[in-house]
Amino acid sequence: METTSQGDPRVLFVMNLVLSSVFAAVVIWGLSTVDITQFTIVNVGSLALVVMAATYLITR
Repeated sequence: METTSQGDPRVLFVMNLVLSSVFAAVVIWGLSTVDITQFTIVNVGSLALVVMAATYLITR
């Protein structure tokens, strides 16, 4: 007998939010180091939203 668990959606959402935000901060920091963009909360937030949306679409 095989059972699958989807997990608590709230926990998955928070994990996605945290991991996407950390990833976005690292990417934007790296890009700001080579003077491609500025490290701002708007840039980090925008990239985090894009990564979260992509992750959601890929896993659904």
